[in-house]
Amino acid sequence: MFPNKYKPPRVHSGDFRTWVKFYGAVPNKGPEPGDDNSQKVYECWAKIEEVWSKDVELAKQNGTLSDVTLTIRDPHEDYRPTNKHYVTIDHPDYAGIKYDIKQPQPDPQQRDFIKIIAGAAT
Repeated sequence: MFPNKYKPPRVHSGDFRTWVKFYGAVPNKGPEPGDDNSQKVYECWAKIEEVWSKDVELAKQNGTLSDVTLTIRDPHEDYRPTNKHYVTIDHPDYAGIKYDIKQPQPDPQQRDFIKIIAGAAT
């Protein structure tokens, strides 16, 4: 028989301690091609996770040692992260680094949160 026990969520509000800002590229207004300008599209609190120690060797082989995993509350219709956006993390250890969003992963079981995998922009 299945035990009827409460399992607390793996992520809760106390884990969101770091302010992050999401930016999207805006095309240049002049005749020159490109999209050097960026516009802030969303900002929120997030939980930041580094590459796990068990995955360090695999990360070294792929050259993705500077990946981070962000967990944010699902903003519903206010914002949808895509791989066309990048994120900055407001923390002294991540100052001045832009992270390109590689893959947003909505959690189908727990729809309150979205995991975002991002790597340092080159």
